[in-house]
Amino acid sequence: MEEKKLPVMLSIRGEQYFDDVDPDATELMTEGTLTLREGNLYLAYQESELTGMEGTTTTFAVEGPRVTLIRTGSVNSQMVFEEGKQHTSLYETPFGELTVDIQTSKLIHNLSERGGLMEIKYSIAVEHTVTGRNCFKIRVRPKK
Repeated sequence: MEEKKLPVMLSIRGEQYFDDVDPDATELMTEGTLTLREGNLYLAYQESELTGMEGTTTTFAVEGPRVTLIRTGSVNSQMVFEEGKQHTSLYETPFGELTVDIQTSKLIHNLSERGGLMEIKYSIAVEHTVTGRNCFKIRVRPKK
């Protein structure tokens, strides 16, 4: 099956919620690629100084009801999001590996080769201690 690789503009908004505190939000506009392969969709972009992960490639692999966030380069990690389920992964840091539990409460998207939106709401527990609730909103537009 052929692969389609399209240049896209990504608008990525990340929100972190801690108890009784206004959400800490970051917004990133960046160029990336949208790849269609065997019915699955892959969004990839380069992290920048802004995110503190320069030299890292981030890929969202959208495979049916499951989305996997894969980071490779200066930071290596993998997080699996699946609505209503918990997934545990290892997070590499310069100081060693941490166990991260991801509990996804909401995962919706309407992504296609024309772009679209994806929203993921989840909570993270590091070493089995909940550290906060997070939300990703990603808007994808074809690059003109």
